[in-house]
Amino acid sequence: MNRDLYIDFAKGLATLSIIFIHTAFWSGQFYIPAEVRVFSLVFDVALFYALSGITSGANIEKTLYRLLKLQITYMIFVTFLFFMDYFFKVFGLSFFSLEWLQHFYSTFGSKYATTSISTTPQWQNLGNWYLHQYTNADTFPVVMGSFWYLKVYYILTVFGVLILRFFPKHINWFIGICVALTILFHIFPEYYPTGQVGYVAFYLAVFLAGNRMRGKKIPGKLIPVLYLLVAGSLLWMFWYYGGEIFYKINKNKFPPKIPYIIWTLFSLVTLFALYNRLKITKENFITYIGKNAIFFYFAQGISSSLVYFLVVPLQENMPWWVLMLLIYFINIILAFIISAGLKKVDTSGWNILEFLRRKTAS
Repeated sequence: MNRDLYIDFAKGLATLSIIFIHTAFWSGQFYIPAEVRVFSLVFDVALFYALSGITSGANIEKTLYRLLKLQITYMIFVTFLFFMDYFFKVFGLSFFSLEWLQHFYSTFGSKYATTSISTTPQWQNLGNWYLHQYTNADTFPVVMGSFWYLKVYYILTVFGVLILRFFPKHINWFIGICVALTILFHIFPEYYPTGQVGYVAFYLAVFLAGNRMRGKKIPGKLIPVLYLLVAGSLLWMFWYYGGEIFYKINKNKFPPKIPYIIWTLFSLVTLFALYNRLKITKENFITYIGKNAIFFYFAQGISSSLVYFLVVPLQENMPWWVLMLLIYFINIILAFIISAGLKKVDTSGWNILEFLRRKTAS
């Protein structure tokens, strides 16, 4: 079966959008207008959940094996990150001073300033990362700030494959339940649960809707109707919540509430409208990113942290939009280089694990 390059292309574009979002919302907090930061959220993580639904099947063993491989790759990455963070602190304390390191970390802003710098490894952080409790990585703060996506992905993929396997004729019902729960939480916000329930209730509906679209194509006559519904939803949102809701979209993202959900509808309709309609016949730079999306996702956390050190000295020397385009371009290049390095780190990690397996098996 030939690989659907549209999926890789869509993943690649979604990854580039995530890099732009983190360019705008992290280092961009110093110089990018709020309006631009909000518009960057038009194409956001909901696309990845929809694409996961399209590519997922009802094979539990295959899905769990894929999640296990992802967990091991993730653990290899965070182990590498842990030692990079640790050795940088040792280097700073050995050749410079505590004050120098504190000044270095102050570049990220007071919100992300570290509170514990020492030559003693903070092993509890590594253990927390393995278990998906994303305590801050001081040297690369964007990494853990973007990993909330991964925990939700694990949870909804397990729930999703169980539904696909045991309730294949009732998928629409589960989509309806997820939508009903999301609406219920917003009608009665006092019942909105903490933790992951709010995330999974919405994103599981997106995942299952993506699966329902698998191999299908939205009729051409229906597409304008869908976009009209999206436009109508946006108009209702501004009418009901007022114009100030525009500046609160990101606050409504964690966990996803009605304004943010409406904000994502345009990207989801576009993804499904182009599915099985836009034909990608040749591999290219964007499909390459899509094929290696997980490594780019890891890499952009590092690169989005590094670009802080360009933003701080340059923000007063050029127009904000020029700096934004420059930093975004540099961020993509850095993510490309770092992702290639992370692939080699991942390969080395798997080779070490295979070596240990052979030694312990004998």
